[in-house]
Amino acid sequence: MRTFRTSRIRAAAAAAVTLALGCTALAALPGTAGAAAAGGLAVQYRTSSSGATADQSEPWLKVRNTGSASVPLSDVKVRYYFKGDSASASYRFACSWAVKGCANITGTFKPLANPTATADRYLEIGFTAGAGSLAPGADTGDMQLRFHRADWQRLGQSDDYSFGAERGTYADWPKVTAQLGSVAAWGEAPSGNGPTDPTDPPTDPPAGGPRLFDDFNYTGHTDPKIAANGWSVRSNPGGPGVPGAVWAPQNVTFSSQSGNSVMNLETSTAGTGASTVQTEILTQSMKFRNGTYAARVKFSDAPRSGPDGDHLVQTFFTINDLKAPMADDYAEYDFEYLPNGGWGEPANILYTTSWETYRPDPWEAVNQHSEVRRSYAGWHDLVVTVDNSAITYYVDGQHFGTHGTAYLPERPMSINFNQWLIDLAGQSSTTPRSYDQQVDYVLHVKDQVLSPAQVSALVSGYRAAGTTFQDTVPAV
Repeated sequence: MRTFRTSRIRAAAAAAVTLALGCTALAALPGTAGAAAAGGLAVQYRTSSSGATADQSEPWLKVRNTGSASVPLSDVKVRYYFKGDSASASYRFACSWAVKGCANITGTFKPLANPTATADRYLEIGFTAGAGSLAPGADTGDMQLRFHRADWQRLGQSDDYSFGAERGTYADWPKVTAQLGSVAAWGEAPSGNGPTDPTDPPTDPPAGGPRLFDDFNYTGHTDPKIAANGWSVRSNPGGPGVPGAVWAPQNVTFSSQSGNSVMNLETSTAGTGASTVQTEILTQSMKFRNGTYAARVKFSDAPRSGPDGDHLVQTFFTINDLKAPMADDYAEYDFEYLPNGGWGEPANILYTTSWETYRPDPWEAVNQHSEVRRSYAGWHDLVVTVDNSAITYYVDGQHFGTHGTAYLPERPMSINFNQWLIDLAGQSSTTPRSYDQQVDYVLHVKDQVLSPAQVSALVSGYRAAGTTFQDTVPAV
C-alpha cells in the first residue's frame, strides 16, 4: 500500500502558449438589446481564434451593467456553451489577461442538463470579491479568456453553440448567457436548458447502504480506537514534501470545539528539510470506490505562530497505489488548498484534481483539474461524488468542477488527510513556524451519489443520535 503522494509541478507554463488564430467564418446572430435592458446585464463577445478547429478556443468577453444600480461581480456568472469533442474529452481554462485581473476570474466546466447538437457542456465564468462591482453603465473591460483540451489535441469549435467565427470585435452576443444571483440577466441558453442550476435538490438522506462515518472523537494519536477504527497515523519517511522532512504522529491531535471533536494536523518548519515536520492520517484499507465522499475541513492562510509564506498544501483526498509508471488502474481524487501558492501559482488557490495516472521520473501526468484563485481560510464542506459517468466536486454546497469518464477509478482507494510543504522557496526565514489544518468529520456512502444537502442531513442525523463512528463498508 502506498502511504504517500508524489509531489508534482502544475502546468503553469501553459499560460505562455502561443494563441492559435484561424480563418473560417460561421454565421452569427444579431445582438438583442431588449435582453440587456430586461436583465440589467449585457455580455459582449469576440474571438481571436476563429478557425473551425484550433489549439484552443478564445472567448474574449466583457460584462456591462445596463441597470440603474451597482452590481457586485461576485454575484455574476457567465456561461459559454460548447460541444465536447467526445464524451470523455476534458478541458482546461486559462485567463491570458483581464482588466479586472486574472486572479479575480474563475472558470469551471460543467455538463449541460439537456445536451443538444451544439452543446453538451459550458464554461462558467465567475468573479471573486476582489473583482469589485460594476457601476451603472460600466463594464468589466477586456477578459481575454481561453480553454484547451487537457491532452492538447486540437479542438473543434465550428459546431459550438456560443462560438462566432466572424466576431473579431466586441459586440453584444446573446449566445453567451449571464446570471445575476439566481436570476437570468442576459442571453438565451441552448434549447431545453434554463439559465440556472437545478433548484431544491433532495435533502432527505438515503436509507441503508454501506457507510463510513467518523467524528474523530479520539483522545490522541496513541488512542487504540484510531487503529481499531481503521486509521493509520503516518510515521514512515518519504514524499510528498521537502527532502529530509519527517511525518510526526504526535502532531495529530484532537480537541472539542462547539460540542464536536475536531482533529488537528500540525505542520511546522524552520526553513530546512531537517526541521520540517509534516502530518498525515489515512485509512489502513483501500476499500472505497464509487459513491460519495465528504469532510468538513478548516483551511488556514496564516501560521499559528512564526512568519508566513511557506508553500503549504492542505488536503482531503482518496488514492490507490501506482503499480507502475503510467499504470492505467491508478486513481486519485484531491481537494488541495495552497494558502501561499506554489506549483507556479503566486497566491492562494484551491484545486480539485482527478487522476488517471502519472510517471514520477521524468514527470508526466494524465489528470483533469478545476481551480479557484482566492482565499479559502476557514471551515468548508467538501464533497466529491464518483459514479459510472463522472467525478463531481462541491465546496460549501456549490458545484466546483466535474471531470470526465477517463478519470473514473478501476480499483478501490484509501481516504486521506495530510498537510505538507511543496518546497522551501516560499519563506527563507529560519524562524520556526507552524500551520494547522483541522477536520471535523469524514463520511463515505458506498455506491450512492448524495447531494451536499443530503450529506448535511446524514451527518446531522449521526450527531443527533450520538453516533461518533460507523463503518459498514465491506473489505475487498
